[in-house]
Amino acid sequence: MRNDNMIMPPETIGIIGGGQLGRMMAIAAKYMGYRVAVLDPTPNCPTAQVTDQHIIAAYDDMDGIQKLTAISDVVTYEFENVDLDAATYIEDEAKLPQGTYALAITQNREKEKTVMQDAGLPVPIYKIVRDSQTCEWALEDMPLPAVIKTISGGYDGKGQLRLNTKDDIPAACDFADQDNTCIIEQWIPFDKEISVVFTRGRSGEVTFFPIAENEHRDHILYKTTVPAAISDTVQQKALDAAGKLAVEMGIVGTFAIEMFVRGDAIYLNEMAPRPHNSGHYTIEGCNVSQFQQHIRAVCGLPLMPVELLRPAVMMNILGDGMETALNVLPTTQHGFLHLYGKEMIKPKRKMGHITFIAETLDEAKQQLAVYEEAKQ
Repeated sequence: MRNDNMIMPPETIGIIGGGQLGRMMAIAAKYMGYRVAVLDPTPNCPTAQVTDQHIIAAYDDMDGIQKLTAISDVVTYEFENVDLDAATYIEDEAKLPQGTYALAITQNREKEKTVMQDAGLPVPIYKIVRDSQTCEWALEDMPLPAVIKTISGGYDGKGQLRLNTKDDIPAACDFADQDNTCIIEQWIPFDKEISVVFTRGRSGEVTFFPIAENEHRDHILYKTTVPAAISDTVQQKALDAAGKLAVEMGIVGTFAIEMFVRGDAIYLNEMAPRPHNSGHYTIEGCNVSQFQQHIRAVCGLPLMPVELLRPAVMMNILGDGMETALNVLPTTQHGFLHLYGKEMIKPKRKMGHITFIAETLDEAKQQLAVYEEAKQ
């Protein structure tokens, strides 16, 4: 039964950010009959190609934010580095059901680790440093290898430096002086990385997508496999940890948590307050995608029960593999290709992804192997 808080088609959903995540949110919303507006500074950005209105403005341009808010019945975002003043304005206008708290936490790695630790959840050993001197002190008793990261910003391996031996300490100190506040984390020798993607509705109900197993290359997600090859114990620990954070942080919408697995132990790594690259497989692999479920959540609709229809393997297509991907496309009958409509091709830029699904995970992996062999 409809209530007054529900946003119903053809009302307008506003999206801050015009990249691929916004594009796939918008496509999900358009399928459901919503109108969609996007704010992004780039003309013809991926999201603008599939939306009704495009406000060309910087993310902290309050005139643009006010315009987006005025024409939208609800507003969401596709990345965590949303200007907090802008988000607060939208929240005060009662059009940001996700609120500003999750944004403030996930924009700052110190706050992120503190929230996890205060919730009693396992995280790698970490220390906060303000300059080269505090960095040197912190590394005196920090187990190596370790990694130093900027406290905010940074993605796909940017904004971080790995420290393997004591010889790397001077470089770490230089890093700390350049970026002021940084976090140093112990490097966990993990067996695998997993991600838990879930959606929490406005009324508090939570649905989990099947846990994904991730493989990175050069700090960029290369491949996601579902279901993850993990024990029942690890699965339950991961779901329990994610569920606890969902409630304690008051999450609304789709949210992702990356975790390291070592034996039957888990260590929480980072969080993303929006749909996640490792959840792209849900578009074909599940009965409801992470994007559809996100739209339902922010619009106040009941969430759909999640089912894995078939095992899946998703692989990112980067700029240096774009031409090859297009050449392989006419030679294979398997794989669901998603290209994001980005005009400028860069070597390590995410240009799209391809998902293979099959009756068994081995068959899906074989489909991927044929694709990879054709690329060589």
